[in-house]
Amino acid sequence: MYYIVTGAAGFVGANLVKALNERGITRIIAVDNLTKADKFKNLVDCEIADYLDKGEFLERLLCGHFDGDVEAIFHEGACSDTMETDGRYMMENNYRYSLSLLDWCLEQEVQLLYASSAATYGGSSVFKEERQYEAPLNVYGYSKFLFDQIVRQRLPDAGSQVVGFRYFNVYGPRESHKGRMASVAFHHFNQYRAEGKVKLFEGCDGYANGAQQRDFVYVKDVAKVNLYFLDHPEKSGIFNLGTGRAQSFNDVAVATVNSCRALEGKAPLSLEQMVQQGLVEYVAFPEALKGKYQSFTRADLTRLRAAGYTDELSTVAQGVSDYVQFLSGC
Repeated sequence: MYYIVTGAAGFVGANLVKALNERGITRIIAVDNLTKADKFKNLVDCEIADYLDKGEFLERLLCGHFDGDVEAIFHEGACSDTMETDGRYMMENNYRYSLSLLDWCLEQEVQLLYASSAATYGGSSVFKEERQYEAPLNVYGYSKFLFDQIVRQRLPDAGSQVVGFRYFNVYGPRESHKGRMASVAFHHFNQYRAEGKVKLFEGCDGYANGAQQRDFVYVKDVAKVNLYFLDHPEKSGIFNLGTGRAQSFNDVAVATVNSCRALEGKAPLSLEQMVQQGLVEYVAFPEALKGKYQSFTRADLTRLRAAGYTDELSTVAQGVSDYVQFLSGC
C-alpha cells in the first residue's frame, strides 16, 4: 500500500515525507509541480517510491491506476500565495483539484488528510471551526473555505476519514523555496546574517510597532499532528492547527536574533536593547496589505484537544531556536 503526499516537494509536504520516513515508511508517491525546480532540494534526504507531476497523478488516479493500493493521501499541494489575484487559477488549483481527491478517497474509503488554512477566518477576531466566524479576505482564503464547506456536507455520510487542518502561521525547515511567502523567522534569519538587523512592519490596526500578533506554529508540530490523525482513522473533521498562543512579530525577531547571537557566543538582549542597537528596525506598513492583513490570530484548540491530541506545541522561542540551528547547518 502506498502513502501519497501532494505538494511533497513543498514546505509542509516535504516535512511530512520526512516524518513518514522516520517511521520507516518509504512507499510514498511524491506528487508536485516542479516548474520551480529548486523545490527538489526538499526531498534529497527523503526516501520515496516514485514522483509524479500533479497533472499526471490526478489523471492516473481517476483512471483507476491506484485503486485498492493507497493507505492514505496527505493533500498539501496548493497555491498558498495570499497576494495571488488570478481567482480562476486559484479555484482550479486549490478547490477543484481537492474536490477530485475527496471524491476518489470517499469512493475508495481511503484516509484523506488535507491542508486547510487559518485564512478561512480572514477578518474574524474569533478562530473557532464554525461557519459564523469564517470571513476570508482573499481568494486564497476563499478557495480553502469553500472546500471546507464541501467537506462538512460530505462528512455525515463518509465511510472513511476526512481531516482538514487549518494551519496558522507555519514556520520551519524546508521553506526556503517559498521566497517572499516564506515565514517571518526565515526572513529574519537571512536579514540578520546579511545586514546585522531584522525588519518589522510599523504598527497598524491599533497595534504598536511589531506588536501585531499571530499564532506561529512550528512545522515539526504540524507533522506530528498529521501523523496522530493518521494513527486514528476513526477521527474526522476540521481542526485548527496552531499553538493556541498569540505571539508578536517582535517575539519572533527577539527569538531569531538571540538564537543567532547564541551561535556567535553572545549574550541575549531584550527587544528594547535590540531597537537601541539597531538590530531591530521598523519599516512602513505596505499599502498593498491594508485591508487584507490579519493583525491578530490565535487558534482555538478546543476541538483538537477533544480529539485526543495532548502534546504540547512549541513556543516561538523553542521553535525558532531549533529552526536557527537547522538554517545554520548545526
